Amino acid sequence: MNESEIRQMRISFSKLNERRLELLDRPEVAELADRVRTIRESSIENLNELIAGASERFTENGVEFHLAADADEACRIIYESLEGDTIAKSKSNTLSEIGLADYLRRRGVEVIETDLGDRILQLAGIGKPAHPVGPALHLGVSEIAAIVRDKLEADIRDDPHEIMEAVRSDILQSIAECSAGITGANSVAASDGSAVIVHNEGNVARLSLMDTHIMVFGVDKLVPQIEDAVSVVKLETAYATGTRVPSYINVISGPSKTADIEKMLLTGMYGASRVIAVAVDNGRSEAYPEALLCIGCGSCIVSCPVYNTVGNRFGYRGYLGGRGVVMSSFIDGREAAAESGLYMCTLCGLCTEKCPVGTPTAEMMERLRRDCVAAGIRHPSHMRIAARILRRGSPL
Repeated sequence: MNESEIRQMRISFSKLNERRLELLDRPEVAELADRVRTIRESSIENLNELIAGASERFTENGVEFHLAADADEACRIIYESLEGDTIAKSKSNTLSEIGLADYLRRRGVEVIETDLGDRILQLAGIGKPAHPVGPALHLGVSEIAAIVRDKLEADIRDDPHEIMEAVRSDILQSIAECSAGITGANSVAASDGSAVIVHNEGNVARLSLMDTHIMVFGVDKLVPQIEDAVSVVKLETAYATGTRVPSYINVISGPSKTADIEKMLLTGMYGASRVIAVAVDNGRSEAYPEALLCIGCGSCIVSCPVYNTVGNRFGYRGYLGGRGVVMSSFIDGREAAAESGLYMCTLCGLCTEKCPVGTPTAEMMERLRRDCVAAGIRHPSHMRIAARILRRGSPL
């Protein structure tokens, strides 16, 4: 991100904060946050049992359930499940984490982003979002309009409505022949075999109605029951967008089915005849348990002084800010954490203060720094300072 993009991002963050201010001060939101924190802590403690339960219940519901040990296995499972050379996908940090789009393109499969912000980034050739819920909020209206005019050859003004209509028309045309849709999941109820997905644009509903619907999520998204999952997504929505509930909450528990003919169960009535759930470990079983508390609202980076200064250089793929740096060490190794901004963090703790579930990011960053130093992974600037001290007796 350049300076103008960071300035635009700060403006967008400011608007988000204004919209959230009254809602987050309400006692019912505080009560919801306490309830979700308890749900998440208990879920992490019992993660293996939840994985086993999800596998059993999804299978009972007619969903093909897979547990992928790492990104390569997850991508392979998805690729082998496809028919056709085009796939439509929704916004998902997990899909960014496993590098699915690049994996599929290398194998001749075109990936169409259906989220407006993600599609704008895709058209612009920008690989990393600015916020987990608002991927393109670091771009201004005039910049986005210029991208759309250039890439889609659309005759539009610098007007948000015209931008939206042009991109929507392009997406609908591009996915008209798609038979498979792939989404993430915001929270997953293990005992019900149900994935809860929130969205405002309506794209997830379209993707879930394609012949094949593939849902991909980290195992840390698992909670016991559907009521728990709904609580999680309500809290995520409040902190991510400043609204009580999203426009849509989809609950996917199996293929489309009907029993209206002599009570014979038939699948594929209007929606998917095949639903696939891919639960991804990819380092989570080795991660600090506290790192799995996150519900993905992005509140931490809105408040982070480092992120507001350097932008998405501070973070790893779709996981932005300090918590993303911590997760990168388990997903891609300690070197990835150092490259993602491990030594940028000021350890001020504002991220934890603003986190609805109290994720102790600064504490984890300190712990990870100790682990990295013990493994010989040090910041080059620190090494230069240490050398000067040894040579001159002064860091200057």
